[in-house]
Amino acid sequence: MGIRFILLVNKQGQTRLAQYFEYLTLEQRRILEGEIVRKCLTRTDQQCSFVEHRNYKVVYRRYASLFFLIGVDDDENELAILEFIHLLVETMDRHFGNVCELDIMFHLEKVHFMLEEMVMNGYIVETSKSNVLAPIQLMEKTA
Repeated sequence: MGIRFILLVNKQGQTRLAQYFEYLTLEQRRILEGEIVRKCLTRTDQQCSFVEHRNYKVVYRRYASLFFLIGVDDDENELAILEFIHLLVETMDRHFGNVCELDIMFHLEKVHFMLEEMVMNGYIVETSKSNVLAPIQLMEKTA
């Protein structure tokens, strides 16, 4: 499995979205998120965007007030994951128009739907923004 989890966290360390592709209990998730968020948010802009934690490699990137953190296996390509984070942000920008924390909070189901279209079982399966957004646009037309 490539991707183990995806977290979207604000500057205060509050998790706004969490999607896991491996089984962890709620307590394990809470502890893991706390450790990773503390580790990533305390790093400076001059430090690289890769952190090793336990048996994960965490690749993260900050966009405005949101941190996008992705936990992957040790053998995963970090630059490809950074590109995936950028693709995810561009996809959300296209749908929401300059995505912000409130868009994610108020449209959490759409963001999860986008992620589910892009990632399946921890593997990136779709990279076309149009293909990811087409089902969401269809749902909005029928509503």
